Amino acid sequence: MDLKQFISVTEGFPKEGISFKDISPLLANGKAFRETVDALAAKALPYRPDVIIGPEARGFVIGAPLAYALGVGFVMARKKGKLPGDLDEAEYGLEYGSDTLFVEKGIIKPKAKVLIVDDLLATGGTAKALVSLVKDLGAEPIAVLTIVELTSLKGAEDFKPVPFESLVKYEK
Repeated sequence: MDLKQFISVTEGFPKEGISFKDISPLLANGKAFRETVDALAAKALPYRPDVIIGPEARGFVIGAPLAYALGVGFVMARKKGKLPGDLDEAEYGLEYGSDTLFVEKGIIKPKAKVLIVDDLLATGGTAKALVSLVKDLGAEPIAVLTIVELTSLKGAEDFKPVPFESLVKYEK
């Protein structure tokens, strides 16, 4: 199945110069969504993760069903003000700003093999922050998987040598 036909593109959103790739139509189509999760599971299986982490919000939508398919846990990396208690954090840059992600202290166990999952890789800032956070927690970032990759931005270079794989590629 050509998943690209289920991804809409909006030029100039959220600001001029950005070409927004929207996976909403893919998620709304049961067959395309299932194909996406199955394809990500096939890529994830050889890494043998103990847990999957996904950033708010689209990383949740992809990471949770993928974790279910693999029979592993899922950790939500949340934005500021969304989690109570003691938190670990990772700051990251976007192609149009910056933000911080948080996870509850102790939710990722030391030495756990952690798979990072998101909808899209652009500049690599979010993935790089999560790779760093996972390492800081004494766990092992084993790979980063996304549905969409913007190849011209070369975001995967920011967190080498952690492997990266995507399902759909756009130049920009």
